[in-house]
Amino acid sequence: MFARRLREAREACGISQRILGIKIGLDEFVASARINRYEMGVHQPALPIQQRLADALGLPLAYFYAESDALARMIARFGPER
Repeated sequence: MFARRLREAREACGISQRILGIKIGLDEFVASARINRYEMGVHQPALPIQQRLADALGLPLAYFYAESDALARMIARFGPER
């Protein structure tokens, strides 16, 4: 669930994997590969990285774990939790 929603959110923002990685503090030389692994579900990011991804994409962390797409859209409308 997390991987698919991460990719959808990034694409909706119109930013590359590399740019997203750099925005959350990854080294520019590994940023694209790391985000790609998260989006493919090869690796699950640690909770602090998940929160940075959510913040960078302007979404609440709960969006990435909503049980349905309809619920995810509702959560996204409320914006970040902070």
